[in-house]
Amino acid sequence: MRCLKSFGERIASRDPDLQTAEIHIRIALMNRFNSLAQAEIERVA
Repeated sequence: MRCLKSFGERIASRDPDLQTAEIHIRIALMNRFNSLAQAEIERVA
């Protein structure tokens, strides 16, 4: 929830369908940012 709020405190849309779309966009952005920041781990033997 904390990460969702980092994109804005409130949901701007009033329509439930648009609210759902807005939340999906926020989650997609969070997933993208997380994937960019993850380190790739390679096994060294």
